[in-house]
Amino acid sequence: MFKKVLVANRGEIAVRIIRACRDLGLKTAAVFSEADRQSLHAALADEGVCLAGFKPADTYLNMDKILRAARETGAQAIHPGYGYLAENEKFAARCREEGFVFIGPSPENIRLAGNKLMAREMAAAAGVPVIPGSARGVVSRDEALAIAAETGYPVMIKASAGGGGRGMRICSGPEELKEEFSIARAEAAAAFGNDTLYIERYLQNPRHIEFQILGDSSGRVVHLGDRECSVQRRYQKLLEEAPSPALDGVLREKMGAAALKVAQSMNYFNAGTVEFILDEKKNFYFMEINSRIQVEHPVTEMVTGIDLVKEQIRLSAGECLDYDFSSVPGRGWAIECRINAEDPENSFLPSPGTVERYRPPGGFGVRLDTHVYQGYSIPPYYDSLLAKLIAWGPDRKSAISVMSRALREFVIEPVKTTIPLHRRMLADKSFADGDYDTGFVRKFIPVDEDED
Repeated sequence: MFKKVLVANRGEIAVRIIRACRDLGLKTAAVFSEADRQSLHAALADEGVCLAGFKPADTYLNMDKILRAARETGAQAIHPGYGYLAENEKFAARCREEGFVFIGPSPENIRLAGNKLMAREMAAAAGVPVIPGSARGVVSRDEALAIAAETGYPVMIKASAGGGGRGMRICSGPEELKEEFSIARAEAAAAFGNDTLYIERYLQNPRHIEFQILGDSSGRVVHLGDRECSVQRRYQKLLEEAPSPALDGVLREKMGAAALKVAQSMNYFNAGTVEFILDEKKNFYFMEINSRIQVEHPVTEMVTGIDLVKEQIRLSAGECLDYDFSSVPGRGWAIECRINAEDPENSFLPSPGTVERYRPPGGFGVRLDTHVYQGYSIPPYYDSLLAKLIAWGPDRKSAISVMSRALREFVIEPVKTTIPLHRRMLADKSFADGDYDTGFVRKFIPVDEDED
């Protein structure tokens, strides 16, 4: 086991990693931007290095600065968290080349997972169902029109190197496809440096289900169950739960086996997720692989009792998996609400500012992953996530009750947050019944926010 870890991230995930390292007896070094000098992760780490600048490109995305910080602090390993450099194949490779342990998947895993078209082809070759669509990259509008005619409308344009909803367009007919294709291609090129697209049949309002996977250096891969991620706005998740209320035992077993096939076919190492779309007839289709720890990993931790960040560290240090899903007893139900500094009543505009009143929730079954404290100034340069509120109960009804109580207790003022939106969603009968899909959030936002 290495002795010191550089945490190459910020916010709640940096705090999460520092705490996991401390539990394992490891020293930590934090990097922080000039805007994050007073951040909690900088205060909690054993030592810190300020990265000159404010914007991500100058700080948390700057490979040279981060690797220099690792050398200066004597760190043997680097944990990238999620976002920023976590899924950057070049960064993972540079860590390896320069003698640092990258706490995450291999560069080869990241390359395969990052190319959505390659991942789709790999899943199909492994015998896992994929959404009907193009079998190769599409670079011309005429080719896209021909594929869409064969697949049938509506279709979705996707960036092969994409993620986070960028480069994605839904088209209900040929005229719309003609108009949107060049826009999607330009957006993909700007966001990912790759303008290759592919076409899939668009499944309207499906459910979004993912499986947590872990792989060790011996080649063993396991999954740790499923998570429901269907509560999302513009492809950005807002609320997750584990397990999914949409799956029965048979379907869960089939989807788990499919997730393992995908992971095994690419010799997956460390933590990641295999994501699926589930249609109204309970047919499931492979969607993508995320080669990193997920924002929503705490709900899996709460129902399995396994600390996934510690597992990432253990696996990167060469330890092997000695368990699988069948050997982990189920432990009730967990729900996570992402608390963002955004105003849901005003087109989700970011709401930076100083937190003047802060009252965290507590009590049995409540977990709060956050970097916020009273007096903390939310900078305008970064993602708006302030906290992840997790509620656990012995069953789904109990977990909803605990979460509803915790949301009522939680106060972050005067900044606007998504807490009121979460309270409304949890009080909705269709959510209580587990009867919801990716269109669920539209019930709670202004009409002009509907992305379709």
